[in-house]
Amino acid sequence: MDAYVNKEVVENKNGAMRRVTTETHPSAPDGSGRRLYGMVAVSFGMLCVLQICLNDWQTTSNIFCPLLADCLTEETDQQQREKDDLMGTFSNPGWNKFESCWYFVSSESKTWSESRQDCVERGADLVIVNSRKKQRFIFAFNKRAWIGLTDNETEGSWKWVDGTPLITSYWIIDQPNNGRSVSTFPGEDCVELQNGQDQPEKTWNDLNCAQKRIWICELCNNNSQ
Repeated sequence: MDAYVNKEVVENKNGAMRRVTTETHPSAPDGSGRRLYGMVAVSFGMLCVLQICLNDWQTTSNIFCPLLADCLTEETDQQQREKDDLMGTFSNPGWNKFESCWYFVSSESKTWSESRQDCVERGADLVIVNSRKKQRFIFAFNKRAWIGLTDNETEGSWKWVDGTPLITSYWIIDQPNNGRSVSTFPGEDCVELQNGQDQPEKTWNDLNCAQKRIWICELCNNNSQ
């Protein structure tokens, strides 16, 4: 940095006092000045680097952002296709919607275990009947079909396929009887829904699990029954 220095000198000549002002020329930069120049140069260099980075980022983002948008669009399209495929499955003959669940009624007959396996392969399970509304809904199919109730683990201890115990039942009068009236099929540990009954709330019958019946699968949203 240049410095200007003013100096006043008092001289005594022939007994007279005289004030003389002198001025120095600009001084050469000292050590602190050089440091200041260095700081300015470094700051300017950093600004240049920052500007280059911003320019590069803008160029990169112009390339990357459309690619990212394409990826997000493809992912959304894939999710929509999967949803459409799922809804298409439910739209096929045999699937019926009731409240938050979907129901499939088979067109062939199998044993109780085979019927349940078929439901599982469809991502569902044999129907669990835990309300009068649902009982009336499946009764309206007018089918003699397997439901997801059994006491094959402990005789007389009826449980649904999800492991919950039976609370409210809709047995036919004098049922369950464990096959006491049919000696050719001892032991009846699985439950069928019978059709042709006068009372929708009295249509369950225990039956030997090896018998073949059609079946009703149930698939609920958010694991609701």
